[in-house]
Amino acid sequence: MNATPSAAGRPSFVVFDLDGTLIDSIADLAVAVNRLVGERGGRYLETGRVVGMVGEGAALLIARAFEASGASGDPREAMARFLEIYDSLLPGTTRPYSGVPEMVRALAAVVPLAVLTNKPAGAATKILSLLGLAPSFRQVVGGDGPYRRKPDPDGLRHLMAEAGVEARDTLMVGDSTIDFLTARAAGARACLVRYGFGFAALDRSKFGGGEVFADAPSDVVALVLEGRHAG
Repeated sequence: MNATPSAAGRPSFVVFDLDGTLIDSIADLAVAVNRLVGERGGRYLETGRVVGMVGEGAALLIARAFEASGASGDPREAMARFLEIYDSLLPGTTRPYSGVPEMVRALAAVVPLAVLTNKPAGAATKILSLLGLAPSFRQVVGGDGPYRRKPDPDGLRHLMAEAGVEARDTLMVGDSTIDFLTARAAGARACLVRYGFGFAALDRSKFGGGEVFADAPSDVVALVLEGRHAG
């Protein structure tokens, strides 16, 4: 990796996506999905298929899984059962990506951090606590609260207002097209992590040039602390 200066300078507020950015949670999500659809007579879904369903909230994940597996019943009514199954698994095999604990500790010492996820807030908060990441974040906004889910910028705008920070000084770190679109809609900057499981499906047609990428959590630290990023 060659580092290059970032023209935008150092951000003063950093907001992270959760799944695929801070934590590798796909195996546990796949287990929970398959237990649910199995109970409803659905076919087993390979983990790779579940990856493509994640990122826009639990309701859409369940709806997609029901359709793909042929499960019977109303997926909206299965939400409570899915959350029950998923909660019983945690922390399961879910772990921070290598270098993430060191990244958030280093950044939390110099700038406020928050999490913006489409995962239900309760599950997100529990995972962050179980994995020892919670103390680094001042606020967690989930997809089941009063703010519209990403890519709507509602939650990100709320977090910026709470932090008293302008959009131009805010960095959104994520692994997916949804995270990029959220940052752009809010007028914030975006850093996309190549190591996340959502990056493979990134829609580059949405880009306008000058996008910022990170190959590892240490690259995010360099971007924030030194205004440098991976090309």
